Amino acid sequence: MIVIIKIIDSQLSMVNSTLVVTLYVNPMTGNDTSTGSRLSPFKSLTRALKVTKIPTIIHLESGTYSAASGEVFPLVIPGGATVVGNEAKKGAGIVISGSGKYQSPSFGMQNITLLLLDNASLLGVTVTNPLAKGTGIWIESAAPTLANNTLSDCGREGVFTTGTAKPAILDNIFVQNTASGLVMARQSQGKVLRNVFQRNPLGIAISDFAAPAIANNKLSENRTAIALSRNAQPVLRQNLIAKNTQGGLLVNGNAVPDLGSSQHPGDNIFRDNSEFDLHNATTQKLVSVGNQLNSSLVKGLVELIPTNRVAVSTSSSYAPTESRSQKLPASPQLDGHWAEPFIQALVSMDLTHAFADGSSQPDKPMTRAQYAVLVAIAFNPFPKVPAPDFTDVPKDFGAYSAIQIAASGGFVGGFSDRTFRPDQNVQRLQVIVSLVNGLGLPAVDSDVLEVYSDRHTIPDYARTAVATATQRGIVVNYPDPKVLAPSRSATRAEVAAMVYQALVAIGRIPAIKSVYVGLHSRN
Repeated sequence: MIVIIKIIDSQLSMVNSTLVVTLYVNPMTGNDTSTGSRLSPFKSLTRALKVTKIPTIIHLESGTYSAASGEVFPLVIPGGATVVGNEAKKGAGIVISGSGKYQSPSFGMQNITLLLLDNASLLGVTVTNPLAKGTGIWIESAAPTLANNTLSDCGREGVFTTGTAKPAILDNIFVQNTASGLVMARQSQGKVLRNVFQRNPLGIAISDFAAPAIANNKLSENRTAIALSRNAQPVLRQNLIAKNTQGGLLVNGNAVPDLGSSQHPGDNIFRDNSEFDLHNATTQKLVSVGNQLNSSLVKGLVELIPTNRVAVSTSSSYAPTESRSQKLPASPQLDGHWAEPFIQALVSMDLTHAFADGSSQPDKPMTRAQYAVLVAIAFNPFPKVPAPDFTDVPKDFGAYSAIQIAASGGFVGGFSDRTFRPDQNVQRLQVIVSLVNGLGLPAVDSDVLEVYSDRHTIPDYARTAVATATQRGIVVNYPDPKVLAPSRSATRAEVAAMVYQALVAIGRIPAIKSVYVGLHSRN
């Protein structure tokens, strides 16, 4: 089956067409002599990979993919190929289990289940390697995407990255692996976001010169949550490290983790760990800024610097008007307003100050500068790229630091003339695309857009992002849930609701029931 995907650059309006082959595999009813179509699927993933033409999407049906069903290990996923199972259930019911020999350029002979090359993607499967000292997924000097998978019961670790690997490891579950959930070695970088590491001897092990970004993960009930050795230099932001039977973060060798700065506090939460929250076993002092630790469970040379979440402005038009200790007054303009639960929840958590002075004006359009302030405070993103110097945002502008934080975190960008246009109203579509891109959410099929009566008004370049936001329950449509209105200016209430829903989507806060949240997420 061949589909045409149009990739449109929103700024340059350049359109390219790429042929994408779609194949189907069903280990229960398929046959490797079939055509690989939806109605005539292959039996094995091995067969689908042999006939793969780049780029290819391979859909896996429920079942166990093992040597008994015709698989030959290790399975090699080439660049440009996407293997998709059941993302919504983290790969439940779609199990790839087996092991084969792989000669690693950096670590010699290994027993692995899958090898991911170049920009391959693996989405929504369960991977297990039952062999002693076996690895589930091996990534060698490649930049693939792993999203919404479960890595469990591997003989050694769930995922091993090495060489100059730069993967995106997003929203996975690493549970009950024999040695480690994730190992990152050599010059590995990349990002590890919103994963769960549970009941592994080591949740994450980082060694050599590896320097990944580790953010918004939950590490609990491991022996040690994160262990660093040699010259590892990871950036740790907004992780929950709790109830580990030995400890939270162990630092050995010459490792120097980035645990926050005055501009970008760590915001890691260490809680209820048995022996230590942070153990610095090196001879050099570590500096921890803005992390929640039990000082009695901090060992070694560590300087603890407390800080507020983030300081993003200096002018009265953007600065907070209430302290954390004060109860915020109810705004009469919110009484009975459809977005009141979202707005009050954000204000009560001190995640936004835009409504804190009682003059919320929820139906007023939100400017791009105000939006940057909101996402900078609500998400406090770690920097992914250097923030550009926008020609119309001087350093004395009230929202300058917020715009820098939001831009370097991937939430906002400028225009081709190097302007940011801070006083311009932000569009609903811009908010939706911003949240998906800033959070690095994995893409979903655009079929979900059928829920919108005005889906034809969604620009081609944004369809995947809107579909992803819809699937995750981020899109909020008032007054008609079926009308997206992408080009309309977003109101402060709409933005607050969508930011709240984005926090729900990444597991930070509980959901609020509303008839205006995207239809697909409620089906």
